[in-house]
Amino acid sequence: MTDGNVKAALLDAAKPHVPFDGWTDATFRAAQTDAGISAGLAKAACPRGAVDLAVAFHEEGDAAMEKRLFDEDLSALRYSERVAAAVRFRIEAIEDRELVRRGATLFALPQYAGDGTRLIWGTADRIWIALGDTSQDVNWYSKRAILSGVYGSTLLYWLGDETPAAEATWAFLDRRIAGVMQFEKFKARINQAPLTNRLMDGPLSFLRRIQAPGSDPADMPGRWSG
Repeated sequence: MTDGNVKAALLDAAKPHVPFDGWTDATFRAAQTDAGISAGLAKAACPRGAVDLAVAFHEEGDAAMEKRLFDEDLSALRYSERVAAAVRFRIEAIEDRELVRRGATLFALPQYAGDGTRLIWGTADRIWIALGDTSQDVNWYSKRAILSGVYGSTLLYWLGDETPAAEATWAFLDRRIAGVMQFEKFKARINQAPLTNRLMDGPLSFLRRIQAPGSDPADMPGRWSG
């Protein structure tokens, strides 16, 4: 078995234990037993034990979201609606809320907070790539930072949502996306102001010099658009 196959087997075996024991050593040991995998092989595939399984669980959800994005026809949607759909697909890919709650507890610990931040950022990055983002300037960072906030806050809202079919969560998501769009319109007005243009001449000139040939930050999907 490859490390990837071992990790996948351990993750499947761990999931029933996580709601009771969390992403802990106890869960990791139980997963080894249930999957029939030796301690040495399990440790080789997951050096940090259950922490690596929690990371794999998040990445499994990202992969499911990506597949759905490629399978679904979103051509009739506005760009901002496609972003909202991607966030919804990512949350709907979660099979058990308790696995996420336990993961949130794990990644709230100081020693694993960096992992949690990287995972959320990675989700945002995969969404933008799946939607065709080709930005290479400062928009690359700002778009992922904003979407990380949108996804993270929507996920937390969903964890406490008891409305039918998570209706309140999707309404919350729509409000968050609408708020981002208002900010983008405000930013566009500011950027069009003559004084702003003069102040930005130097920084923009620098960005153009380091920008990859042929890319244009003004083109879609280089920024959010309604």
